[in-house]
Amino acid sequence: MARYTGSVCKLCRRERQKLFLKGQKCFTEKCPIETKNYPPGEHGLNRRAKVSEYGIQLREKQKIKRIYGLLETQFRNYFNKANKQKGITGENLVKLLESRFDNVIYRLGFAASRKQARQLIRHRHFMINDRLVDIPSYSLSAGDVLKLRDKSKKLDTIHSSLKRVKDSTYSWLTVDKANLLGTFVQVPEREDIPLNANEQLVVELYSK
Repeated sequence: MARYTGSVCKLCRRERQKLFLKGQKCFTEKCPIETKNYPPGEHGLNRRAKVSEYGIQLREKQKIKRIYGLLETQFRNYFNKANKQKGITGENLVKLLESRFDNVIYRLGFAASRKQARQLIRHRHFMINDRLVDIPSYSLSAGDVLKLRDKSKKLDTIHSSLKRVKDSTYSWLTVDKANLLGTFVQVPEREDIPLNANEQLVVELYSK
């Protein structure tokens, strides 16, 4: 399976904002954005070129794609699916991305990052409605219950991650830390999703 293996901190620097790809490091002074808030590369500090309309749209697409940890083909497939649904395409896109299994594990606090969530899922630590699922891109439906397998309930990475999150952080999710399970109550509305991006620019980019 193709995947990005480079430095994720460089991705944040390229977008010139925190994408929260590195877990706890993103909340400390060790985050490169704190000291190097400019694009990586030899000429990153001196880039002053005017950005075109296409360039602005492209950066927004790259930003959303990188936040959710997707490659180009995966992201385009989500856009095509969103475009076929009723409603606003951009909002549909964000809702589809938020419904991904790995994203929900991250939002619930079981993982410090979406990358770590994907790893935990692939290692078969989680179940959905009492059924083992090891596909990070699995799309959740309203009412789905996620829980750890019994043999995985003592994993230090999960407990340390849960300690850093507050209860009921998101209105469309509920988490039971004592029993290590969470519920995907409903697909969230766009205004409730904490995503600092303009998905409409992605629609404009793909509509050219």
